[in-house]
Amino acid sequence: MANAPTKPTTVKKESSSASGMFATLTIPLCIVTTILIYLFILGDPSHYKGGDVKAGETVDVFGIIHRGGVLVPLVMGYVLMVIVFSIERFIVIGKASGTASVDSFVRKVQGFLTAGNIDAASAECDKQKGSVANVIKSGLKKYREMESEATLDVDQKTLAIQKDIEEATALEMPMLEQNLTIIATLVSIGTLTGLLGTVIGMIKAFAELAGSGANTAALSSAISEALVNTALGISTSALSIVMYNVFTSKIDGLTYAIDETGFSIVSTFAATHKNK
Repeated sequence: MANAPTKPTTVKKESSSASGMFATLTIPLCIVTTILIYLFILGDPSHYKGGDVKAGETVDVFGIIHRGGVLVPLVMGYVLMVIVFSIERFIVIGKASGTASVDSFVRKVQGFLTAGNIDAASAECDKQKGSVANVIKSGLKKYREMESEATLDVDQKTLAIQKDIEEATALEMPMLEQNLTIIATLVSIGTLTGLLGTVIGMIKAFAELAGSGANTAALSSAISEALVNTALGISTSALSIVMYNVFTSKIDGLTYAIDETGFSIVSTFAATHKNK
């Protein structure tokens, strides 16, 4: 049976804990930041005629956004979360890819495997670093162990190598997928919050229309609140969808590279030892 090494498991637990702590701190900080922006930047009197924030007409886009109402800082917080978590995922996935191109690394390792130079392939993993290299190196290490194993037949040894690669992959991949659920959740919650702001704004608009009939300032303010929330909600969802698809595509590429190289390791071992 192939057993996952103790040290990598500890590292992944620490990475998972750090990622969870990052998410726990980032979410409230983003909300607090956007509330401050809403109050002190967007709500600055300079964005309104005569400096009258409550009743004055807006003079620029900042004032228009500020008129969107109390849900605006929340939706702005969603946008900021998408940006922050996207930067964090870019860094993590970039480190997982290693120091050089993954495609180039895979070709080099496959070349060394074809030549039967397992030590050179392992050395290439040390130079590449990252999650992909860690998984491949684990498979190569198991390859060496199975060469000296006398109690198993070739099929059992091949299965042991394959299982070791799968276990190493299971340790590495969850780290890459962490916080993607937050980005995916923002796709829906951004739209829903925007719609909620729209509904609140339209309720106010109809209330003003029913109450005064001709108070155009109050009516336009309520409609503005509805439209601003809609725009921000749609923007949040659009950005979230794009970033989520970018990251899932990158992760799929790394997974494919691992599967391709793992298959080469298993095939090389089977072909080399089938007649022994």
